[in-house]
Amino acid sequence: MSTSKNETPIQFISQAKQTMSDVVLTALPPLSLYIHIPWCVRKCPYCDFNSHEINTGTDFSVLESAYVDALIQDLDSTLPQVWGRRVSSIFIGGGTPSVLSAQSIDAILSAVRARLPQVSEIEVTMEANPGTLDIDKLRDFRAAGVTRLSVGVQSFDDALLSNIGRIHTGKQAHSALEVAYQLFDKVNLDLMFALPNQTLAQLKNDVATALSYQPTHLSYYHLTIEPNTFFYQHPPSVPNDEVATDMQEWIQSELAAHGLRHYEVSAYAQARHECQHNTNYWLFGDYIGIGAGAHGKISSHNQIIRTAKFKHPTRYLDAMQHGSAIETEQVLCKADLPFEYMLNALRLRDGATLAQMQTATGLTVADLDPALSTAHKRGLMVKDAGLLRVTDLGWRFLSDVQTLFLS
Repeated sequence: MSTSKNETPIQFISQAKQTMSDVVLTALPPLSLYIHIPWCVRKCPYCDFNSHEINTGTDFSVLESAYVDALIQDLDSTLPQVWGRRVSSIFIGGGTPSVLSAQSIDAILSAVRARLPQVSEIEVTMEANPGTLDIDKLRDFRAAGVTRLSVGVQSFDDALLSNIGRIHTGKQAHSALEVAYQLFDKVNLDLMFALPNQTLAQLKNDVATALSYQPTHLSYYHLTIEPNTFFYQHPPSVPNDEVATDMQEWIQSELAAHGLRHYEVSAYAQARHECQHNTNYWLFGDYIGIGAGAHGKISSHNQIIRTAKFKHPTRYLDAMQHGSAIETEQVLCKADLPFEYMLNALRLRDGATLAQMQTATGLTVADLDPALSTAHKRGLMVKDAGLLRVTDLGWRFLSDVQTLFLS
């Protein structure tokens, strides 16, 4: 489970293509690439991301090969919109990307390198499930060009892992991390709290175990019961709100004591180890989205376009055979941008500068009123002419602050 499954909010997508725009940009924001791998060994009961169990009765290698070809074709179809722009980060998310062979990951990244100029020392993240990894596969992923591994640990406790339907054990998580820290430039530990029947003592053990690896980046998510999941239909017994709040406050305090700053709603990092790809999302940067269900956002000097691809892998593959898998497309109008921008930027503890906002949206501070003035008066945002950031109070009621900017 990760913020980088390309599920950045697209509340305003319409089924019909829109063509009108009153957006004016003087510069273009940074550009990232998101690649979605939609398969898992088993669907977790809490997961509402676009993921599908591998059919054990079929030859997955045939499907895998066809999907890699479709991804490359998908990328080719996007190139005219981003011609000449450099990619600043790549994220391979899912699903479980590590169910693919290292040869497939190598083919995808080689195709990307051949088609898109990249910044030097580019951050290339791939999500991985410990239950799908071994030392040889990890070495091959690194050789293919992956520089940052995001390991879906969720917990080190076997009972808790069983409660949330994970396919790996605590021992497998340890084995994967021990190798990952040897091979990769950067490693993220993906963890969850408020799990079914989890106690505060179990949470503290998980945090202590994670800290024993001296991590530079952690993603720590509160388990939420989402519609269209097994847990929604069959709710488990989870810690109540008071206990969950105690857990979150303890996590924040303990991680801070070990030099991990709570820089984003669900992310903690040492200085200069923040996830570059996710940060580009939150600062309303551009991103190409390829693969089943992938979202994209591409700016030109006079418009910002959001797209979403067909979600089901079979539908996506069929659509790519006809040249395009875009299911929805929307041209944002200026009235949408205050909410769209704040929905992202205010997730960052440091917020964003007005200069960053103007580059990404073309907006000025006057375009944010009266919502900005209301947020200041209520003590929810700092009153600084050059900075857009929530206060401690605003951080606690972030959704309320963001909705002030709805058009």
